Amino acid sequence: MIHDRKRAAERRKGTRPRRYPMSILLTTSRRNDMRPLAFQGMLATNCYDQLSSLLKRHGDFLAAHGMPDAGSFLAEPVHDPRSGTIDWYTNLGGEARKLSLHAQEKKGLCGNLLQKAITYAMATLETNASMGLIVASPTAGSAGIVPGLMLAMQEHYQFSDEEIIRALFNASAIGYLAMRNATVAGAVGGCQAEVGVASAMAASAAVELMGGSPKECTFAASTVLMNMLGLVCDPVGGLVEYPCQNRNAAGVANAIIAAEMALAGIPQLIPLDEMIQTMFTVGKKLPAELRETAMGGCATTPSACKACHICS
Repeated sequence: MIHDRKRAAERRKGTRPRRYPMSILLTTSRRNDMRPLAFQGMLATNCYDQLSSLLKRHGDFLAAHGMPDAGSFLAEPVHDPRSGTIDWYTNLGGEARKLSLHAQEKKGLCGNLLQKAITYAMATLETNASMGLIVASPTAGSAGIVPGLMLAMQEHYQFSDEEIIRALFNASAIGYLAMRNATVAGAVGGCQAEVGVASAMAASAAVELMGGSPKECTFAASTVLMNMLGLVCDPVGGLVEYPCQNRNAAGVANAIIAAEMALAGIPQLIPLDEMIQTMFTVGKKLPAELRETAMGGCATTPSACKACHICS
């Protein structure tokens, strides 16, 4: 309990718990909002060390049954008795953290805006994959692109919350057009309908933030859909993790490129309405194997099959 208090105090001060320097804070929950599992009066949330030790002792058995990393999926609870909260830490993922550390070491190839945008986009997908709270914008598999770019632009250009909110309304209008006239579902139109539309939403919002006209917003959105036309949906293991996270990073970069082109005065030959319809038409022509079934594309590569233990 003393150890838990120290860790909670370190969290409140903004420092990382000393004993687990590589751990990542997933989320914080309130004890009163939970009904944790219990056995003989002992709560499961108080048995992390025992459960972790048990998984380690049976590591060979788990590996033989295709679960070599089962122990890494156990999040560690850190209790704060004063606030009645529990912080949950994990060592899973960390791709976004690696990007952040890489930038801090001044080794990045990207500029500050793009680096932050792709980092925040990937962090959002990590949060989704670890059962954290996200906003589907427009879907869970593409949820990192809009917030990733908006947060990065707010930090980089010091936009107010009100300005960001207005930009989000702009993004939602693009998303509405896609949902009303086409689709945003990978199972219907492939990843172009998810990451593609999310990137179009982000590009349009970025143009508005930078003072662009409504027509330039549609130019940016149309450019993104053109650039990502035909992108298939092929999640490894059927999970919204890989290659979804990487594509969110690529999507936010695509949004920045399209916004820059529109703001520079480069027109788009094909208007947004036509581009949305084209995306929908192409999506319906994709075979079922390339529309979220995990039966084609990246999902059926030998390395992917070996990792997820699903392919025959």
